[in-house]
Amino acid sequence: MSAQGPSSAAFPARRIDAARHLLQPRQFRESMALSAQQAWRNSALAGLQAALTALVALPLVHLSPWPHLIGFASLGALVALFGRFAPRGGRGRVVLQCAFWQVAAVLVMSLAAWSGLPVVGQLLLLALLSGLFFFVVATGRFGPPGALIFVFAAGASMGHAAPGAEVAERALATAAVAALAWLICSATEIFRRKAGGEGVPAPEPLRPASHRAIAGLRIALGSLVAALAAHALGAAHPAWAVLGAMVVMQGPHLHISMNRALQRTLGTAIGAVLVWLILQQAPSLFTVIALLAGLQFATEMIIGANYALGQILVTPMALLMSYLAAPHAAGLAMVPERVLDTLLGAAIGIALAVVCSSLDDRRHLAGHQMRRAAGTG
Repeated sequence: MSAQGPSSAAFPARRIDAARHLLQPRQFRESMALSAQQAWRNSALAGLQAALTALVALPLVHLSPWPHLIGFASLGALVALFGRFAPRGGRGRVVLQCAFWQVAAVLVMSLAAWSGLPVVGQLLLLALLSGLFFFVVATGRFGPPGALIFVFAAGASMGHAAPGAEVAERALATAAVAALAWLICSATEIFRRKAGGEGVPAPEPLRPASHRAIAGLRIALGSLVAALAAHALGAAHPAWAVLGAMVVMQGPHLHISMNRALQRTLGTAIGAVLVWLILQQAPSLFTVIALLAGLQFATEMIIGANYALGQILVTPMALLMSYLAAPHAAGLAMVPERVLDTLLGAAIGIALAVVCSSLDDRRHLAGHQMRRAAGTG
């Protein structure tokens, strides 16, 4: 025993002990705490760049001969969110790399659907892509919003077989709007504060490739379990359960994973009520586009303070993008399913995070809880 108190290694660190720690009331209070928004200027700029891309591109796509591609065009605008903390001269390269992976996500899943791959096969592919995208984002240091954007694009491309020509059109629409996002980011780069500058966090040290690979395999496993469970329960959008599991499992520590599980579930539930109220009004397409742009900007302004607050706005944004892509197929029924799929995915994610945890993970959790109990963490 040290002069500063007992070491966390002296406390039980079994998986059942970790589960008990995570179910403590203080863990729930921690998940609801607000923190200072880091580099709000860069986050606001990224949100504004993505919103501006959507406001320019989506009306043009709607008025073009290919209005059915508007949902995929909206996916291209999301690449403007990446690279906000990149070093000087590195933002454009990050956005271009993310554009490549976003287009790849759409193309691979669209080709899988076009080839007639059964739903279970598509879910297996989506799970593998989840692990791959995590590894790519961690290796490339793309920063927030992370691999979730690519998995969201892949999930949106699942479904019934589309004609071969439409597969190419989907990829081209995503690529064209992603290129516009890159142009807008490049034109407004002067307003971004560079990594290491005042109020901007420096990049975290790159973890060893083996650690990144193991984390990616865990995420792929959790994504697959969540996808198959949602599919077995008859969910129309099992990819949403994958997103819930992935958010939880990519947390660097167990207490952060639990925070994300609680925050995503609560934020999604509140956001679902908000989007239900919006869809009740049967908004026009241009109203939906304006809402998407406003929600995108507002999300980046608050999500750094608490992930649950961000989810309140991310949920209507995601569902409105689905509505934009298929207004007749994506109705009010998708609102409660989003909540249930998120709850299922988050529950599976935190369960597997504990089961797959290492002894060091559980000791870190024990130490964190000790410091919280003592009022020093």
